[in-house]
Amino acid sequence: MHIYLVGGAVRDRLLGRPVNERDYVVVGATPEAMEAAGYRAVGRDFPVFLHPRTQEEYALARTERKTARGYHGFQFNAAPDVPLEQDLERRDLTINAMAEDDGGELIDPFGGRNDLENRTLRHVSPAFAEDPVRLLRLARFAAQLAPWGFEIADETRALLRELVASGEVDALVPERVWAECEKALASPAPRRFIEVLRECGALTVLLPELEHLFGVPQPAKYHPEIDTGVHTLMVLDQATRLSDAPEVRFAALTHDLGKADTPEDILPAHHGHEERSVTHIKALAERLRIPRRYRDLAIRVARHHGLAHRLFELRPKTVMKLIEGLDALRRPENVEPFLLAVEADFRGRTGWEERPYPQADALRRAVEAAAAVSPQALIEAGYQGPQLGEALRRERIRAIAEALEGH
Repeated sequence: MHIYLVGGAVRDRLLGRPVNERDYVVVGATPEAMEAAGYRAVGRDFPVFLHPRTQEEYALARTERKTARGYHGFQFNAAPDVPLEQDLERRDLTINAMAEDDGGELIDPFGGRNDLENRTLRHVSPAFAEDPVRLLRLARFAAQLAPWGFEIADETRALLRELVASGEVDALVPERVWAECEKALASPAPRRFIEVLRECGALTVLLPELEHLFGVPQPAKYHPEIDTGVHTLMVLDQATRLSDAPEVRFAALTHDLGKADTPEDILPAHHGHEERSVTHIKALAERLRIPRRYRDLAIRVARHHGLAHRLFELRPKTVMKLIEGLDALRRPENVEPFLLAVEADFRGRTGWEERPYPQADALRRAVEAAAAVSPQALIEAGYQGPQLGEALRRERIRAIAEALEGH
């Protein structure tokens, strides 16, 4: 039995990144031998075991053969006679197809270290095009490794387009698409994930709501970049700059989806795009089975970002409606993620990147003022039932007006 450290842990150590997870390949073992040594079997499709003490994953060396479309269309062979090189050959990228033995010696049959030094994302073999998940993983790696200047090899770009043209991408299951999207949203440069998908044609298949934004014009007065798709990527950049939260970044990415459906006769204006965006977000969340916390924040941002931008033009009564729309008095934790996303939208325009956004502090003051109004004094004054609710709302609107006075 020979054990090798493989994949991301080797890559990240050589790159100088923190190593958070360690995966191992075991050559020359059987499932029975692993269990006899105290490892616990957890793999469903192929033999994977957890170390009895560290709980790190140990997989038996294996080969794979394509038998049907999609992520699950593979037949695996995990046998004691499968050599390490064959196991590494089935991996996606050369930088992920390196291993270390227990003495720390690097085993690199496909030039991964050279590609690491040259900042190149390159497929290991033509078998890359057999698994559509690899396209998503490559786009995600491009986003995660963007700060190090990684670029995709030309021959790998061609293979990505082949994957899309073959229809393999159509077979991706929603949960896997979202899992990779979520990891990309948490990366240093989520914009690269979208760009890579778009360059190879996969965005049209996987996230058509985003693809359809490119080429849609906006008023140059408010959007010097004009193109709605370009604006969306700029907003995502600003959200990445302002927040590490993937929920905020997702809301930034989806806030304008309704602009793709704007009737041509009113372009470049986009009246009513807010509710159209909400409709798209709901459909997208259902299709990809996106968690509620992502969906709900995205809906609040899509529906109310315009009001937030125009805060100083609104009557106190309308500001109160905005606060109610955010459910900010019952759930004050809703406020900050919303403000981060709408600030990203405001700054996600050519030449607006460094502009101040005083609306954020003003809305915080308005929420605090409304929340500070206590119903107790009104109850003591004799209000009850519906009259109490009306009086409470009236006092909150008055408090909002005082909080925003002078703007």
